[in-house]
Amino acid sequence: MTLHAREINQDVRELGALLGEVLEAQTSTEAFETVETIRNSCIDYRRGDAETREEVHRALNRLNPETQDIVARAFTTYFELINLAEERERVREIREGSQEGVLADSVEEAVRDLAERGADPEEFEQVLEDVLIQPTFTAHPTEARRKTVKAKLRSVARDIERLDERRLTDRERKRIERNLDAEVTSLWQTPQVRDRRPEVTDEALNVQWYLENVLFDVIDEVYDELEHTLEDVYDEDIDIDTLYEFRSWAGSDRDGNPFVTTEVTEETLERQRDTVLPLYRNKLKELSGVLSQDASNIATDALFNERLDRHKSKLPGVAKEAEERYPDEPYRQKLRLMRESVIRVSDVRQGGYESEEELLTDLRVIADSLRENDAEVIAEAHVDPLIRKVETFGFTLASLDLRDHRKMHTDAIAEAVDRQGIDYASMDEDERVEFLTEAILQDNPVIDMEDTEGLSEDATRVLDRFRATADWQNEFGIDAIDTYAISWCEEPSHALEVLFLADQVDIVDLPGYCGFDVVPLLESEYALSGARRIMGTLFENEAYSQALEARDNIQEIMLGYSDSNKENGFLAANWSLYNNQKRLADITDDYDVEMRLFHGRGGSISRGGGPMNDAMLALPNETVTGQIKFTEQGEAIAEKYANHDIAERNLEQMLNAQIRARQNAIEEPVEEIPDEWEEAMEIAADAARNEYQDLLETDGFVEFFDQATPITVIENLNMGSRPASRSEDRSVEDLRAIPWVFSWTQARCIIPGWYSISTGLDAYLESGGDMETLQEMYENWPFFRTKLDNASLALARTDLGIAEEYADLADPELRERIYPRIVEEYEDTVEKVLEITGQDGLLSRDWLKENLERRNPYVDPLNLLQVRLLKQSHRTETERRTLRLTVQGIAAGMKNTG
Repeated sequence: MTLHAREINQDVRELGALLGEVLEAQTSTEAFETVETIRNSCIDYRRGDAETREEVHRALNRLNPETQDIVARAFTTYFELINLAEERERVREIREGSQEGVLADSVEEAVRDLAERGADPEEFEQVLEDVLIQPTFTAHPTEARRKTVKAKLRSVARDIERLDERRLTDRERKRIERNLDAEVTSLWQTPQVRDRRPEVTDEALNVQWYLENVLFDVIDEVYDELEHTLEDVYDEDIDIDTLYEFRSWAGSDRDGNPFVTTEVTEETLERQRDTVLPLYRNKLKELSGVLSQDASNIATDALFNERLDRHKSKLPGVAKEAEERYPDEPYRQKLRLMRESVIRVSDVRQGGYESEEELLTDLRVIADSLRENDAEVIAEAHVDPLIRKVETFGFTLASLDLRDHRKMHTDAIAEAVDRQGIDYASMDEDERVEFLTEAILQDNPVIDMEDTEGLSEDATRVLDRFRATADWQNEFGIDAIDTYAISWCEEPSHALEVLFLADQVDIVDLPGYCGFDVVPLLESEYALSGARRIMGTLFENEAYSQALEARDNIQEIMLGYSDSNKENGFLAANWSLYNNQKRLADITDDYDVEMRLFHGRGGSISRGGGPMNDAMLALPNETVTGQIKFTEQGEAIAEKYANHDIAERNLEQMLNAQIRARQNAIEEPVEEIPDEWEEAMEIAADAARNEYQDLLETDGFVEFFDQATPITVIENLNMGSRPASRSEDRSVEDLRAIPWVFSWTQARCIIPGWYSISTGLDAYLESGGDMETLQEMYENWPFFRTKLDNASLALARTDLGIAEEYADLADPELRERIYPRIVEEYEDTVEKVLEITGQDGLLSRDWLKENLERRNPYVDPLNLLQVRLLKQSHRTETERRTLRLTVQGIAAGMKNTG
């Protein structure tokens, strides 16, 4: 059976041709020919038909500011469209693979894999009981596109889908092609660059869109696939608990973002509730259209009748209306009452559901009644999917995590208790732990959280936030906002400070009640290496241990990939994270605490990115408790969750990996790694860290970074609501990890993803190690293989020819001291990686290679134009806009920002 009418080359060709027609119509034939000259010159160079890029440079040098802007818009728009063509190709591969039964990393593959390994139904049920996957959407500023532009692109994507998946008449095809022409024309006429920095509300709305319009629809399809596969393989009922929970930082992550106020967080909670409740109401109305059974044809049991009568007594007016409208249709009467109770959840009127559990109970009673009346197929097709939605999204759509920097809590407490004559600021760590513990355990509050007179603005905000959170939990439910992450947590007192502030507003009432998961975010080497000191002290602490017990003895610990990489380099950071995950597993085991690791991953390789399923399977077995949480950021959210088929595929791959990883951990609780492998990594990581830090500490390196990348442009790009730096200082340490990576990616010199790997591996070889051991590690150790494969991708995306153009922007003396060192490390690393992997090229997958080859000639003009504009000391407003546009175009072409 033919599922599709097109293929990617046709999509690319036709979209490119359409853009050319729009470009010529909207500008001029001369502008179109200029773009074509530049495009063909870049293709000639990449094909080897031209020895240099001199023709491209000559063409760019002839451009006036207005034509530069047209060129930048042309290539940026091209990538926006081509990204949709590649998205459609991914959908084709998913659908065809599913149809042919050859789709790797599927739910079916995971079930059959465990069955072949001897897992019986009880063992499989236990694995599923352990599994909980928590994608957590952040508002980190790595999404370069405007919301308006994204909306237009989704419309184009729908038109491409219609052309691909439907048999069309000539008239229908012409209508769709006209729509495509109109959308691309509108896209061309729409400004690509934001004229203002997005507000926090904009970011929260962006995250909400994916939850509301995609994930709400696809989540039950994943469960459905799992249920049917289990039936086929085991022919026996296996209970499936909740496997996914979606969380968000958008609107609640205060770390470094003064614009995340209590008002914004409250608006986010209200908007999310007001979004999800109508979705349930609509689904219940659809269900009413299906459940039209007459009482004479079915027999409702006592439980159903009891629930119906109780509901009628709560809503007598609605009950009378329902009885009159559906006199002999008990299911419809019940569903009418349920719709009203959903509507009244956020209403001042009585009769609303107190929690999602009440709604779930009603749905389950209906499903059971249908099954008792031999209508299991109806329950399975229509009621069970809604149950899964409610289990997943509750009345909150996505639970919010609060986060702030540890210093904010420390300073707020110091100011607040100073008024009580307590000098918290002068206490050492032991004294702070003792004070906080006694304060949490005593019955009376220590500070008046409502009295903020005389406190600094920051301290007032902290106290206001905790007071507001107590109100939010009362209004929206504890699950709506029940996690507090502490950035740069380095001492036990940093966690106890959050517990103390929560205790002062009755979010915590020990023993027995704790409304927060207190989550230390370990990101510095000091914190990671001191994990036992931090967590051991907390687990032994009387107050904290009581709070932990009240949270089912589950300790969530967040690992910061981004800042760890920026501090230590790719190889050393990943080895440190690997070891410290194992160390944390040992610590939690020692104290009989269940650990849930929260992986603070970014979209780029250097910030923990890469295929999620590979990353999950490469985690140390000791850390795989079944529960896993990870951030989804920026452009990675759009890439994974904008399309229904791709979103479902990503959720399936996560479940596949987590089921298999959990079974691996059950079978082999402690992953046995040969001593010589660990020794190799220790030597390599130490040397790599030293080389990386030596580069960053080289005199003039910060100036070189400023001059040889577009960091100054990125800092003013209006990408996100959060500032790019933590202070006004100009240093690598102060710069946030996202703009750090973004800048190197723009310059096509992605050192955060590979620098110092070769130095590290050379140190191992020079210490008596051998290449055969490294090759064996790559072949048999998922951790090492995954990291090397990810580094290969960063190396492949690096282009020294383009990077050299950026390096030439730096002062000659700086360039000659720093850039050759980077080039040498790159070339050595490529050589080492290829020798270890045994591959002919950096990209082992043909589609990745084709993808890069298709994109490079079109990214080059944007890079070269950006360099040209960066050279200018004075720019017109048009040139400044064009420069910002080149950043967005390169981001679209590289499909990566930070």
